[in-house]
Amino acid sequence: MRLSMVPIYVIGMGLDGAAGLTAAARQAVESATLLVGGDRHLAYFPHHAATKLPLSDFHDTLRQIHRYLDAAAQDETPAAIAILTSGDPLFFGLGRLLLSEFPAESLTFHPHLSAIQLAFSRIKVPWQDARLVSAHGRSPDTLIQALQQGAAKIAALTDGHNTPTAIARLICELDLPGRYVLWVCENLGGADERVQQFSPVDLAEKDAAQFAPLNVVILLRDAATDAPDLATLPVLGIPDGAFLSFGDRPGLMTKRDVRVLALAELALQSGQILWDIGAGTGSVSVEAARLCPASTVYALEKTAAGFSLIQQNAERFRVGNLKAVQGKAPDALYGLPAPDRVFIGGSGGQLGEILDHCAAVLKPEGRIVLAIATLDHLAIAQTWLQAHASTWQQHALQVNLARTVPVAALTRFAPLNPVTLITLQRSDRAAILS
Repeated sequence: MRLSMVPIYVIGMGLDGAAGLTAAARQAVESATLLVGGDRHLAYFPHHAATKLPLSDFHDTLRQIHRYLDAAAQDETPAAIAILTSGDPLFFGLGRLLLSEFPAESLTFHPHLSAIQLAFSRIKVPWQDARLVSAHGRSPDTLIQALQQGAAKIAALTDGHNTPTAIARLICELDLPGRYVLWVCENLGGADERVQQFSPVDLAEKDAAQFAPLNVVILLRDAATDAPDLATLPVLGIPDGAFLSFGDRPGLMTKRDVRVLALAELALQSGQILWDIGAGTGSVSVEAARLCPASTVYALEKTAAGFSLIQQNAERFRVGNLKAVQGKAPDALYGLPAPDRVFIGGSGGQLGEILDHCAAVLKPEGRIVLAIATLDHLAIAQTWLQAHASTWQQHALQVNLARTVPVAALTRFAPLNPVTLITLQRSDRAAILS
């Protein structure tokens, strides 16, 4: 008997046990001469006549399955194998590993409803646009990335280390561009099923042991985030999550750490005019307007979505001295009052032309600060500076920062994207840049 002729049925199961199997899946189990599964799954078939192989160490189990197949081939006796697993075997399950071990034509999959399907049905939320991640036996890096990108819906499979409590603590420690509500869905499909909603702070204080080992965490971004309490905000360094941001690119803003350094390089003073070019969400403009209420900040953004966000954030943080301007630089800069300070966070491919215009209208003792994230724009800036070396003094600050993030019971550094801050000042008006 050829090994590929021995059928291997991979049966997904739920907490309803054998009762939840389709007729085809039940028939596959009944025909098996070798029944493989965890203790819980094997216990659903206490009277099955097949040889039972507990699935504990996966690699050892694979070796025993191969030995069983070899013996069946030598004896030429009818054989069939049923491997019992949870949910959908091809969704973060054994299916991928089995396909790498056995011929695809010998495998037949009978999926059950996955825990994530059941979880979304319980909280009554469509999930076709959800970000699906597994922290079961894996690093939480994929979950961290989804959170930092502000994914609207995240479903996370957990384990004994990456528990619902650990996920909540992770959210509390990350400076996220949005706030989340968490649903912990336990023992889905079982008699002791439980579904609970928590805020990250409340869940982080829970004892992880109070949740059943079989659970899924659903994270929903709160679209109705309350405005920040202005009285509790720091004078400098507003958390990124306090700003309204792009729904599809929530991380697209000058991050707090870089923002603080950029504001220091601008050396703001009261009563000045500041241009924020390529302002995005307006995070730099808001910080500058709060720091210098007697100054006027013009936040220029070419996109309608960004322009609207700047207006909303200006209202959110009650900075009446921030003026949103929609348009593309340098054309949209004409007609604005001459600036004392210019921050260039985005250039729309017109960096050289923007620098030409800013250089022409900048007031005496003025400064220009560029935040550059790509080598291409850095090359353009350096080419412009070389052509104007006799007129401008410059210094550059390479910013390579990393923030701590928890990894189960440990902590590691997660890097931010490197940014180069270039500060320009006319050489005839400043001997030294501090």
